[in-house]
Amino acid sequence: MAHRIDRINESVARELTDILRNVKDPRVAGAFISVTGVDVSADLSFAKIYYSVLGQSDPKLAKGLVSASGYIRGELASRLNLRTTPKLNFIKDDTAERAMRISGILKDIEYTTPLEDDDE
Repeated sequence: MAHRIDRINESVARELTDILRNVKDPRVAGAFISVTGVDVSADLSFAKIYYSVLGQSDPKLAKGLVSASGYIRGELASRLNLRTTPKLNFIKDDTAERAMRISGILKDIEYTTPLEDDDE
């Protein structure tokens, strides 16, 4: 069963990437959205869609995705041969941003070597 869900997750992610490019909502159309992960429930009723945005993130983007979710779900239903099409829940994935912040902090840290004790 887990293998089937993994295949469905991959198929949904692949199709969503293409569908998001064709959304006409100006809040979504102007952003470069990357689907970083999909987690479909075992009964296929819900799907968590993890996404990241390249560049400056617009706070209206999340509202645009929720607004366009009906269209996105309809397109997904026509492209995938599933008995039920899951309800979509979009979650912003800020892992890359956090990694860049941590990397910047680590670069700013000055490396110092501990002083050796002189035993005289």
